[in-house]
Amino acid sequence: MTLEALASAGLPPFFFYDTITATTSHHSGRASSSRFHNAGGDDVVGGYSGGTDERRQSAEVAGQGRRKRRRQRTHKNKEDAENQRMTHIAVERNRRRQMNEHLAVLRSLMPDSYIQRGDQASIVGGAIDFVKELEQLLQSLEAQKRTLQQRQAGKPESSPATADGGSRSSSSHSHGVDSPPFAQFFTFPQYGWRHAAAHDYPQPEDQLLPALADIEATLIETHANVRILSPKRPHQLVKIVCGLQDLKLSILHLSLTTLDAMVLYSLSVKVEEGCNLATVDDIAAAIHRMLCLIQAEATAAAQ
Repeated sequence: MTLEALASAGLPPFFFYDTITATTSHHSGRASSSRFHNAGGDDVVGGYSGGTDERRQSAEVAGQGRRKRRRQRTHKNKEDAENQRMTHIAVERNRRRQMNEHLAVLRSLMPDSYIQRGDQASIVGGAIDFVKELEQLLQSLEAQKRTLQQRQAGKPESSPATADGGSRSSSSHSHGVDSPPFAQFFTFPQYGWRHAAAHDYPQPEDQLLPALADIEATLIETHANVRILSPKRPHQLVKIVCGLQDLKLSILHLSLTTLDAMVLYSLSVKVEEGCNLATVDDIAAAIHRMLCLIQAEATAAAQ
């Protein structure tokens, strides 16, 4: 059926697309256009212009560029993550190697009796015990050295009365030695009896008398080291242990060294939950109050 027959049939106006003309015009190199025929047989030219094709091509190129950059960025992020992972693995491997080397050296420095097993916890625990024993041995040698110096100087040994009630200057001169006993084991004592107390430490308001002992406490997280140099008193060690337990301070290590009428306590304690002692000053003050009670009981028992 031709276009003229369709038009004479009285059908409503509509357009027919001439595909041959559009194809021919496309292959002929001219601007892309579309040719339509209405019912009356008139040609109508319309369709896509050249500017529309250029914008479409530009949009396609831009979209391809964005997808390419997105792929590059994703690839770069994966490379960075992989590099970080490999670096972390290398650092962790190096740390474990150094740890194993240090543990091997530490194990070689200790007697076999201090190592129950070959794991890391046993080696470190044995090293702690070994160091504590070496510290106690050093304190014992210091006491022997001081006793020998006293004998060579021809000075009498300090009596309990001098250790308890004498002034700090007179008791220090009675040893015939310039430095106080066990001086290397006290750095900044919170309470000074034979040693000078820390200058920035406030003296307790309830104690007008001189301190009854040298007390120094150090604290790292929940573990504290305490050194006490005091006169010998009856049942003093048992009362100190019971008092520390009442204060929720668990004793991990304890050693003592005697020198004349004095005794040096070295304690390693753990601050348990519920303990009200949060600082080294609190720990030292609590121990000093404990020693004051022990001294008062000893005085009352002697009368």
